[in-house]
Amino acid sequence: DSSWYFLRYVSARDERQVFDKADAKYWMPVDQYVGGIEHAILHLLYSRFFTKFFKDLNLIDFDEPFTRLLTQGMVLKGGEVMSKSRGNTVDPDEVLSKYGADALRLFILFAAPPEDQLEYNSDGLEGAWRFLNRVYQMVEKRYQKTNTAYAFKDLPGPDRDLERERHRTIQKVGQALEEGDFKFNTAISQMMILANAIDKHKSAASAVVDQSIETLVLLLSPFAPHVCEEMWQMMGKNEPTISRVAWPGYDDDILVQSVVTMVVQVNGRVRGQFAIPADASEAQIKAIVLADANVQKYVQNLPIKKFIIVPRKIISIVI
Repeated sequence: DSSWYFLRYVSARDERQVFDKADAKYWMPVDQYVGGIEHAILHLLYSRFFTKFFKDLNLIDFDEPFTRLLTQGMVLKGGEVMSKSRGNTVDPDEVLSKYGADALRLFILFAAPPEDQLEYNSDGLEGAWRFLNRVYQMVEKRYQKTNTAYAFKDLPGPDRDLERERHRTIQKVGQALEEGDFKFNTAISQMMILANAIDKHKSAASAVVDQSIETLVLLLSPFAPHVCEEMWQMMGKNEPTISRVAWPGYDDDILVQSVVTMVVQVNGRVRGQFAIPADASEAQIKAIVLADANVQKYVQNLPIKKFIIVPRKIISIVI
């Protein structure tokens, strides 16, 4: 019966009783339930009734079967819910044969937060496939197996920037997965930022590049397990499977930037970039920018109507 199958799961092979009370005490209640809105009455309501019924029989000692519920959004195509009756479904076998399971999985997780509706889009699927190919080519063409230890303080500027992005990605992906909000799209977006940083890094044989590629593959593996398993083996890793590798850690000190690059606009047009101390006050930022000869060329000692600072990003001057 679909109303109490979760209780049978805890003692699936018990031929003497409906389930073992000790097993139920150990495993239940369910930590996280994920289901569509169509389950709200025909399953969730009945399962709550059965749970209270079993408690009245003294077979369990809890009132509710599920601790946490996530109601996932529906998948749409052309603005309508996918349905066999409407004839607007997508044959998964065709998608898998062309793109593979990992690309489809990555597209679904990236396209929208799980609680929102998802509009099926072949362009998005193509984008997920291209991203996986980018990472695969990094492993194939840029990974050098340097295995060289390094200290952050000894790195040159570009390597330091990439290493900081690597640690930031570990932090953000971990937070997106651990906070229980299922922010898979946020995690994937941050991994794409790290991939861009690796692509832009000029050094072809850098220990930091190798470490960044390893980290990217490892963080990507819960989302695209099959291709990441293959890439892990391509990198010569000895672990029997990437799923057994410890999750990487990050250093809070490395995430702290002493200097940030800020773009300066005058009347909406970019007029320069400045290296600004990260802890600079608004008055200090204003003094640094207005002391620059190039900025003064456009300001021309005219009255400043607005001096807007978007922290760590943009300075906008309106004259």
